[in-house]
Amino acid sequence: MGYVHEMAGWPRLTWENEALATVLAEVRHKQGRLLGRMGAMGFEVRAQTGLSTLTSDVVKTSAIEGEVLSPEEVRSSIARKLGLDAGGLPKAGRDVEGIVEMMLDATRNYEGALTRERLCGWHAALFPTGRSGMHGITVGSWRTKESGAMQVISGPIGRERVHFEAPGAERLEGEMEKFLEWFNAGSSPDPVLKSAAAHFWFVTIHPFADGNGRIARAVADMALARADGTKERFYSMSSQIEAERKDYYNELERAQRGGLDITRWIMWFLECLGRALDGAERGAEAVLAKARLWERINRRPVNERQRKVINRMQEGFEGFLTTSKYANLAKCSTDTALRDIRELMEWGVLAANAGGGRSTSYRLAEV
Repeated sequence: MGYVHEMAGWPRLTWENEALATVLAEVRHKQGRLLGRMGAMGFEVRAQTGLSTLTSDVVKTSAIEGEVLSPEEVRSSIARKLGLDAGGLPKAGRDVEGIVEMMLDATRNYEGALTRERLCGWHAALFPTGRSGMHGITVGSWRTKESGAMQVISGPIGRERVHFEAPGAERLEGEMEKFLEWFNAGSSPDPVLKSAAAHFWFVTIHPFADGNGRIARAVADMALARADGTKERFYSMSSQIEAERKDYYNELERAQRGGLDITRWIMWFLECLGRALDGAERGAEAVLAKARLWERINRRPVNERQRKVINRMQEGFEGFLTTSKYANLAKCSTDTALRDIRELMEWGVLAANAGGGRSTSYRLAEV
C-alpha cells in the first residue's frame, strides 16, 4: 500500500464519528470546565496563565523538531507583544520573534480565514534569514521542483529509512486550494475534530521546504481556539505532543501508510489533547496558589524590586533565591536586596531554608 495522498479518493478523509463520540465528549467537557474555571479568575491571573501557556507552546513545538529556544526570550517576546510586564527578561532574537508572531496570529486571530498569504507569512516569519540551518530554502512560498522530493527520513547516510514522501511540488497548488477551502468552511466537523484532521492533512501535503510540523501545529491550535471561542490559551497541545513525541511520530507514520479512514489518528490526537487538558487543570491549582500569594502580598505596599523578583520566582526560577541573585535580578546593591528580603520574610512572603550566614537561601512561603 502506498502513501495516503496516492490513494484513489484522496483527499476525502473519513473517520467513524460513533467510535470517537465518547472521547470527544470527554475532551469537550474538560475544555469547558477549564475555561469556566479560568473565567472566574481575575484578568491579571488569566493573563499570566495565558503567557505561561503560550511560552510553553512555542518552546515545545520547536523542541519537537529538535530546535532549542530560550524560554525567557520566548516569554519576553510574548509579553511585549501582549502588553504585559516583561521586566528583567532578555530581548528575544529574530528566530524567537518569528515563531511567536506565528503562534499569536494563529490563536488570537483565529476567526480570520486561513489563506495562502497568511501561511506564507508564517513561513517567512519562521525563517527570517532565508536559511534552514546551513542551507538556503524557498521562504514564504510553496516548495519548488528544484528542491527535489520532500522526504522525512532517519538513520545514517547510506542506511537511511524513508518514513514518508510528500506529494510532488507540481501538485501543491491544487492540494493547498482544497485544504484551505475545507478548513475555512464554517460548518461540520466539530472544530476539535477539524483540528486533528487539519494537522494530519497539512503534514501530508508538506507544502513548504521546512517548518511544516510547526505550521501544522499552529493550524491545529487555530482550530482549537475556534473550538474554545477565545483568544486566551490555557492549555498547550504542543507541550503534550512533545512529551509523547515518539508516539506522535509513530501514529503519523502509521496513518500516512493507512487508508483514507483516519479514525485511529484522530483518536490518538483526542486522547493526547485530553491529557493536555488534565495537565492544565493541575496547573490551574498552581495558578490559584499564586493568586492567593498575591492577595497576601498586596495587603502591603511592596516595591517594584520586590514585585519583579516575586514574579520571577513564580515563573521558571532555577534553584533558590539568594541575596546575590536578588541583587542581580532587581539591579540593586546586596544591602538593599537583604533589606527587601527581610521585609518579605516579615510579611510571610518568603521563608528561609535550612542553613545560615552567607549561604542562606529563600523560597516562596506556602500559602
